[in-house]
Amino acid sequence: MSANSGVLRVGFCLLVAAAAGSAQVPEGFEPIFNHQNLAGWHISLTSHHGDTSEWRIREGVLTGTQRPAGNGGILLTDELYGDVEVYLEVNPDFGCDGGLFLRSNAAGQGYQVMLDYLEGGNMGGVYGERLEGVETTWSTDWEKVWKKGEWNVFRVRIEGATPHIQVWLNGTRITDFQDTANHAAGGATQGHLAVQVHGGEQRWKQGGFQRFRNIAVKRLR
Repeated sequence: MSANSGVLRVGFCLLVAAAAGSAQVPEGFEPIFNHQNLAGWHISLTSHHGDTSEWRIREGVLTGTQRPAGNGGILLTDELYGDVEVYLEVNPDFGCDGGLFLRSNAAGQGYQVMLDYLEGGNMGGVYGERLEGVETTWSTDWEKVWKKGEWNVFRVRIEGATPHIQVWLNGTRITDFQDTANHAAGGATQGHLAVQVHGGEQRWKQGGFQRFRNIAVKRLR
């Protein structure tokens, strides 16, 4: 390895470390995004939101956008998770609708924590993505703790055969959702995690991005 290539490699590592390091992943959590590539993740080719391939790593940050206009999609973990707590840092552009999916199948049917950063949207509420029987729960306090134009930290916990989902935003609990039954697709008690770029031009600012930095999990059992 030449001296120049060594300098470039060190510089790249420092860049990735800077992108990853502003907020510290809590002790006991395992990172599932490596800030370099999409290892451990794959694009859904069957989501009704689309199959955008525009999931990129930019300076250690995972970004997602529509391409072409209206074509969104979801990025799924390769692994399946049941009872789990997810640590996630987000900094979306205003006008972009996204989400964090829990216990999802390959087509994106699952419980969704809304990341709908647009007029009339909701951050941290719970919604049944193509699931029947889930009563949508809206977070009413998210704007009080949301940091505009900055990185925001979500912690999302799902547990139980009848899902109990809690959401914390920047350390404040904003959602406490208890389902009345297991409405996951096929009655699943585990599934993929996924991040979303919403399909359709009405809920996406063209040229806008969803951004995710540190992503980590803690299995609860």
